Amino acid sequence: MRKMNFRTLILAAAAAAAFAAPAMAQTATAWEMPKKGDWLVTGRVTDVFSGADDAIVTSAGAASGLNVDVGDSIMPTLGFTYFLTDHFAVEAILGTTQHEIRAKGGSTDVAVHETWVLPPVVTLQYRPLTEGRVSPYVGAGVNYMLFYSGEDKNGFTVDLDDGFGYALQAGADIGLQGPWSLNVDVKKIWFETDASVNDGALRSDVALDPWVVSLGVSRKF
Repeated sequence: MRKMNFRTLILAAAAAAAFAAPAMAQTATAWEMPKKGDWLVTGRVTDVFSGADDAIVTSAGAASGLNVDVGDSIMPTLGFTYFLTDHFAVEAILGTTQHEIRAKGGSTDVAVHETWVLPPVVTLQYRPLTEGRVSPYVGAGVNYMLFYSGEDKNGFTVDLDDGFGYALQAGADIGLQGPWSLNVDVKKIWFETDASVNDGALRSDVALDPWVVSLGVSRKF
């Protein structure tokens, strides 16, 4: 429920800012659309959630009757966007999230591992508008998943492989006042990791493929 409320909040905040923008445009310090050479620095609250439900098998490939479940995480993140032209920008996001990994199946529901993930993402954005109060964008790029500070649970040992993935992005900056804007951002990341449990006695090819949904405030420089 908490996660769903956060995603609903993002939509509500975006709608409220969009309706408020025309009134703000009458002020002396009205927001101006970012242009070539500008920076946007964005502080966000970010929800990272995965629908992973991959089978856990034995070393010989036999079904164990268990599946992987990866918990959600809500954490602060930072975004840095540089405008190469009026229409194209490069964004890098920095942040880290913590996730619990469980094995589920039948009457079994047990935590096996908890890990921090550093998933830096770099995207190239296209922004079609150069005037107005709303700057929508779409983007595509790459990410790297780095697992660290893992903690094994309930007698299990778990190893996760780091690696590269790719991402698609959509979002908007909605002008507030002066250099400030509201940012709404959604990314879909495709990434698969090889999980080894108990030194390979069990294993799983886990398609994490997380959604990264964010609400934040940007400042233009």
